Amino acid sequence: MGAAATKKQKGGCGGRSAPAACLRTRVCFSLEEWREGRGESRGEMLVRRKGDPELSGGAEMKIKAGGTGGGELEKETLMMELNKLVQKMVKESSWWERRGLDCSILAAAFLCLPPAFLLLSSSHVVWFSVGMLLMAVAHGVIAFKGTHLASHGALSESPAWGQFWAVFFIEVCGSFSAPAGIQGHIKMHHAHTNVIGLGDSSVWKVPFLPRTVYLFFAPLAVPVITPLVALGHLKGLSLAHVVRTVLMVALGLYSQYWLLIHVSGFESPLSALLCMLVCRAMFSVPYIHINIFQHIGLPMFSPTRRPKRIYQMTHGVLNLRRNPLLDWIFGHSLINCHVEHHLFPFLSDNMCLKVKPVVSKYLLDKKLPYQEDSYFSRLGLFFHKYQELMVFAPPITELVGVQ
Repeated sequence: MGAAATKKQKGGCGGRSAPAACLRTRVCFSLEEWREGRGESRGEMLVRRKGDPELSGGAEMKIKAGGTGGGELEKETLMMELNKLVQKMVKESSWWERRGLDCSILAAAFLCLPPAFLLLSSSHVVWFSVGMLLMAVAHGVIAFKGTHLASHGALSESPAWGQFWAVFFIEVCGSFSAPAGIQGHIKMHHAHTNVIGLGDSSVWKVPFLPRTVYLFFAPLAVPVITPLVALGHLKGLSLAHVVRTVLMVALGLYSQYWLLIHVSGFESPLSALLCMLVCRAMFSVPYIHINIFQHIGLPMFSPTRRPKRIYQMTHGVLNLRRNPLLDWIFGHSLINCHVEHHLFPFLSDNMCLKVKPVVSKYLLDKKLPYQEDSYFSRLGLFFHKYQELMVFAPPITELVGVQ
């Protein structure tokens, strides 16, 4: 690849266009969706960001591609070749590896709920606090990991069961609209990753908030904001979908409230609601963080000049390094295997972890980027460069010779 030039946007989040036609939800998709150009030369990537605060005069910034691997592919595209390697591993894996382990983690989270409700009935501060923490962890695993896997249909090979789990996890457990969640996450974010105006993660930006408020306090309101946003997304849906979403969200919220009153023995509605808020908000701060850390600040693309899929995902996605707590709560596909997840969204968390060595080696061998950073390193970056990353319009990257 030759040099890559970057054009600065003119105001706002320019470059918006009408959303492209929806891609298929199952992303083993079709080979046509992964069609790449043949015979691209691969080497060190140069990205020129004009007007970048740290790069005076449009100086060039190198993105290291890593690895020492090979020449041009003669018969197969890069994405198709990598797809074959991954599909081979999937076929050789047992059901337990493909889905069983992640389903067991979700089941364990549900099994933690009964003791959590009972511990919350204790008058001792220590046991009450343990119950609060246990419920928060269980809710985090169910609402974040479960919702994410269900939206991708990664919990079952059956389309009917896949739809059932999507409604159960997204609407009952996650207090959001399943159609809106799948539309926004699968058909926009995954199909148009880091494409300005489509899947560029700008929905997470709140420019008028100061950095400390945004990074550490505003996320605590996510449990309240989520069902309200869900109601806003009901416009345009069929009456059946609207009624179902309202009933399912109400069922999820009221069932927890009812159990806190009748099992945990909370005497006032206000105390029960406060407990619900604390449990649901405990992991909202890292939830917002991981949604911005892994895309914002990386190369962004124009809707009319996007690169081929494998270049788009390797340049626009970043893995966070292993973190036992975050891995457990959010799942590998959202934390340390996010690159693998964007390349193969149909894989479960455990399968993303299993194919990670193959994917990383392949990308580095082909001199493609494989970006990784730690959670606290990204937090420091966003704290110190909040204006640049979360307020100003991002520059558009063009990979010359690829787009």
